[in-house]
Amino acid sequence: MTEAAELPPAPEQAREVFGDRFADAVRYAELLAEAGVQRGLIGPREVPRLWERHILNCAVLSEAVPEGVTVCDVGSGAGLPGIPLALVRDDLNITLLEPLLRRTNFLTEVVELLGLDHVTVVRGRAEEVLGKLPPVHVVTARAVAPLDRLATWGIPLLRPYGEMLALKGDTAEEELKAAATALSKLGAVETSILHVGEGIVDPMSTVVRVEVGESPGGVRFAAKRAKAARTGRARRRR
Repeated sequence: MTEAAELPPAPEQAREVFGDRFADAVRYAELLAEAGVQRGLIGPREVPRLWERHILNCAVLSEAVPEGVTVCDVGSGAGLPGIPLALVRDDLNITLLEPLLRRTNFLTEVVELLGLDHVTVVRGRAEEVLGKLPPVHVVTARAVAPLDRLATWGIPLLRPYGEMLALKGDTAEEELKAAATALSKLGAVETSILHVGEGIVDPMSTVVRVEVGESPGGVRFAAKRAKAARTGRARRRR
């Protein structure tokens, strides 16, 4: 049996990024390194690089998120990027959306333990909650799926003129080009690639930003959203 990898001390940049929430960020890192590994949410080889590759890499996404908005973290998994974002930004109202029970159990435990009152955990797939969850200003995602597929899940959850922020790696530009037609059909009006976290993470985190117009998801998803809303109203009247 191989020995569990040891979580390194938090880097100095973490104090700068998390401020008053630094102790909570450390506790989250410990939970990922312990329960996260035991439950198969994080690979044991990731533990030595949890801070730089995962926690700080996600926390700097806050640079791209407007103030006081609603956020849905699609396929939240172990809470990346949703939990680090919540620790940095208590002005946001964040939903962690995740279909697997063992992951939502972990997320609920983390949210309660860290006292993240502005975070809600919802179990389900994006296509299942369409019309049931209020549309949000921003959808976030990391390592969920290729951009074209991710967009079909995330964009319909947006409010008109909202945006999807997807943390991507070296393939960001290629994925954006390959997804251009799909994004257009889903109501995207503007796309760009951002680099965030200068002086905090090296290399900087790469974010694909997809901004939508007045019909997030396009005509097909507008119809699905309306149908789901009507069904919801009918159930409430019973």
